[in-house]
Amino acid sequence: MSSHTVTRADLCEAVYQKVGLSRSESAELVEQVLAEISGSLEQGETVKLSSFGSFVVRSKGERIGRNPKTGEEVPISPRRVMVFKPSNVLKQRINEALLEEVDA
Repeated sequence: MSSHTVTRADLCEAVYQKVGLSRSESAELVEQVLAEISGSLEQGETVKLSSFGSFVVRSKGERIGRNPKTGEEVPISPRRVMVFKPSNVLKQRINEALLEEVDA
């Protein structure tokens, strides 16, 4: 399995290669898509991308945590967290890719 991390620059390059926009137009398109997704998540909306998955914002209430080093109880303030739930299509594609690697 590859340990390569896909970056914004990689996404921009992929759009440039496959769509045929200029590099600057490709970069702007990627930035606009990411800004739209980010803005929706900031508003607490769920972002669902068909055949890919859903980004869901959840609210977590205040709770008591424990410092693992000292054992001291520490309050953890309420916060919102983002969770990604992959679609069944994406899960299947990932598992098929794993099987191809094992067979190779």
